[in-house]
Amino acid sequence: MTRYKFESTEHELFRKTLRKFLAEEAEPHYSQWEKDHLIPLEFWRKLGEMGYLCPQVEEQYGGLGLDFSFGVIIQEELERVGSSLIGVGLHNDIVVPYIEAYGSNEQKSRWLPKCITGENITAIAMTEPGTGSDLANIQTTAIRDGDHYIVNGQKTFITNGIHTNLAVVAVKTNPQAEKKHRGVSLLVIEDGTPGFTKGRKLEKVGMHAQDTAELYFEDCRVPVENLLGEEGKGFIYMMEKLQQERLAVAIAAQTAAEDMLALTIDYVKSRTAFGKSISDFQNTQFKIAEMATKIELGKSFLESLIVEHIAGNDVVTKVSMAKYWITENARELAVQCMQLHGGYGYMEEYKIARRYRDIPVMSIYAGTNEVMKVIIAKNLGL
Repeated sequence: MTRYKFESTEHELFRKTLRKFLAEEAEPHYSQWEKDHLIPLEFWRKLGEMGYLCPQVEEQYGGLGLDFSFGVIIQEELERVGSSLIGVGLHNDIVVPYIEAYGSNEQKSRWLPKCITGENITAIAMTEPGTGSDLANIQTTAIRDGDHYIVNGQKTFITNGIHTNLAVVAVKTNPQAEKKHRGVSLLVIEDGTPGFTKGRKLEKVGMHAQDTAELYFEDCRVPVENLLGEEGKGFIYMMEKLQQERLAVAIAAQTAAEDMLALTIDYVKSRTAFGKSISDFQNTQFKIAEMATKIELGKSFLESLIVEHIAGNDVVTKVSMAKYWITENARELAVQCMQLHGGYGYMEEYKIARRYRDIPVMSIYAGTNEVMKVIIAKNLGL
């Protein structure tokens, strides 16, 4: 069951135990969650009880003090079940690390223990209706008024938006800043704060069980003590954390691609046409060979990046390459694998149909693939 060279016996046991847990607690219910368009809170609590939420958090706050390699295993095993479980990875490896890195000891003590048990479900609110990847131009404001910030604005496409009770929100604390990015700060806004409301649960093409919502802030009074890090450094903080976020997306896309190929190989071996197995046709064999080769290339690249990221190296350029190339590869594979399934591939009862609609958004969130190319070109000196 070991996937990477850096995995130890401890990693292997962790993966095996998690896979067994998901086989019992997630896989039998996943189709119903898709129909309900929501993953139940009970599942989050069970993840917390088993130690699968934020295992990287220091022991003094209730975590296990594990490194990112265990987070990789959690991301992969959740993605094998289905892409709608990305909210768990976002909680573990994207949002909570902001609190770990920039929070005060008081903030960590207040929020992290419940993030580990699943009592706190986190979200990060960057995107706005008129602002996607251009984070320096967000319009949500947070104006200081004594011991509070008065927050006004709207966020959209927020993963975990319905369940969240702890949102890290990108705001403009200095709308008049000459350099726009220097006016951005991060506030942690808790559910129940007056003026903070959740909008409708957004209906998406795919990832149906993953709750995605709009968040509204109208004269929302947030205590100054909920400022994460320093005022005016929010943009810098977000840039620092995007390496891990984009790596996580690449990991999910790679896992989905491997799952789709395995499904397709099993299918073409079991189906017949014109008196022989579909897998016996040369076209099928060539398509499978091409997909398997691209997947193997993606896995090797990804493994090297995971090792470098855990070592603390700056691999922004390579991670941008991985996020762009691996998500595009997964999208192409989804089309080819559905084609090899024939008419059955378009039926909801087949997992490939779900993959076909879940995969495309991976090239959009965490920074569009066009933005990834801009970053790559810039870092190459162009």
